[in-house]
Amino acid sequence: MRPLKPLSIIYNEKSGFHASKHEDVYEQLMTVFTEHGFEIQVFELNENTLFDDLMNNVIHRHSQNENIGVVVAAGGDGTLNAVASKLKNTSIPMGILPLGTFNYVAKVLDIPLDLLEAAEVIATGIPRSVHIAAINDHIYLNNASLGLYPLFIKKRELYNKYLGRLPLHAYTSALDVLLRENKSMKLSITVDGKKYPVKAPLIFFGNNQLQLCDMKLRIAECAAQGRVAGVVITKSDKLSLLNMLWQWIQGKVEDAQDVYSFCADHVVVECAKKSKLTVALDGEIIEMKPPLNFTVEKNALNIMVPNVITSV
Repeated sequence: MRPLKPLSIIYNEKSGFHASKHEDVYEQLMTVFTEHGFEIQVFELNENTLFDDLMNNVIHRHSQNENIGVVVAAGGDGTLNAVASKLKNTSIPMGILPLGTFNYVAKVLDIPLDLLEAAEVIATGIPRSVHIAAINDHIYLNNASLGLYPLFIKKRELYNKYLGRLPLHAYTSALDVLLRENKSMKLSITVDGKKYPVKAPLIFFGNNQLQLCDMKLRIAECAAQGRVAGVVITKSDKLSLLNMLWQWIQGKVEDAQDVYSFCADHVVVECAKKSKLTVALDGEIIEMKPPLNFTVEKNALNIMVPNVITSV
């Protein structure tokens, strides 16, 4: 009889099975994993969780086993980001049960959005290495941003809280913020050693080529190559910003005036007048002390993907 393989499922109480109304699928998922010879442990993240300690114990469990198994992140971008930050540069693969609104990481890796099908991928798939973008000691799998974008995220969460989670809220929250806010940041951006002073209301960095393709951004190929891909918007008056939002919806934002995209190996963002900058990382808002160093670690994380056998 083969020994059981360790499988750890980590989910956030705010975006996990209960919050996303998937309680009925939960038992079926457990059955799938059990039938494939996994010994399952489930961990719920909440405000009282000591995440570093939890992940240290999970990694120790898998590292001590002859078959390292899989650590599963069940949730949206924030949960995936948190789990990936601890699994990067280890041999332990991450599985994905997509419970988010957009699920771009799952989509770009051809992981099914149906939870039972995603479970089969975790159980029978193969690990694939992916690039991880980083700002200082934080990572982002999808995107990172400064300026107005973090305000979009905060407003979107209010819409989601009272009206339910809908993709439309990404646009309505952006419109709401643009009509109310008029803020610009005085920064300097160093792109592969060349420094540029900028006054910008929004700077956006992307690491997921599918998301960037959906946004019709030409820097998608840059992200696919494992480089730092970014967009700077330098106009801050309301009319220009509303026009920019309309062109963004149409997929023409890089053609708009005062919008500049770049592709680099190393980017540094500095701000002489602020001791901290508000940054949105995969939908989570954090305060970070500049300078902000943007890099990409190539093939730093293994994720379970479908095992597609092609015939010759």
